[in-house]
Amino acid sequence: MTVTLSNPMIGSVMSRDGLNPNAVQYDPSIPDGLNATLDSPISIDGRPRPDTIYEVPTRCGRAVRLDTGQVLKLINPSGHQVCDLWAFCADDMRELLSMEHVRTALGRTMPRPRDVLVSNRRRPMLELVEDSSPGVHDTTIAACDAARYRQLGVDGYHDNCVDNLRMALMAIGEKAPEVPSPLNVWMNIPVSPDGSFEWLPPVARPGDWVSIRALQDCIVVMSACPQDITPVNGANGVPEPLEFTVCAGPAR
Repeated sequence: MTVTLSNPMIGSVMSRDGLNPNAVQYDPSIPDGLNATLDSPISIDGRPRPDTIYEVPTRCGRAVRLDTGQVLKLINPSGHQVCDLWAFCADDMRELLSMEHVRTALGRTMPRPRDVLVSNRRRPMLELVEDSSPGVHDTTIAACDAARYRQLGVDGYHDNCVDNLRMALMAIGEKAPEVPSPLNVWMNIPVSPDGSFEWLPPVARPGDWVSIRALQDCIVVMSACPQDITPVNGANGVPEPLEFTVCAGPAR
């Protein structure tokens, strides 16, 4: 499947074969395929209207700009939808939320309320303020991408979180400097004593939410994970939308 990309952020029209990642020189900002993410940002620059509920549509992504102190409330209407979440420093997007550094700073693999999540420069970036769910999240699994779905036996292009990241940033006039591992909100990947792990459905409940405070000006990207082959989005493998809102202080 060959996808033709034409966008001001790319600079020129390029062709990239979704079945052959070597078809063009690799650029971390260029998606392997397209969906509605590219054409439907929350605003032209990603700035939110306070206390407005936005949707992250099924299988798509959204980017939002947060000022220091603003709180993002991320809502899981179905209870079984995973959100891949990234954050980039607004002043220098090469500084980004890093799961490797988060695990080192916390001394564990799952963040809890009042935990500070750090960047790849070990600076405070986000704070997990509140969590209405049982608190099962993942910091170990890479975001799904076109190559992952090929490994899972998909023939042709499949929506994926990495492309949602790329397109969500493109939609607000930015480019992904790289593709870091995300914070997988509500993803349930229990690790056994022998080091093996399982892919299990989320344990969150319908309407559960987390609130995350920006500790620096940043861009947060959320992907309603399109995974429909493994059970990470529920035993039936049916992806659903997410919702979010931004307020000036603690989530209400």
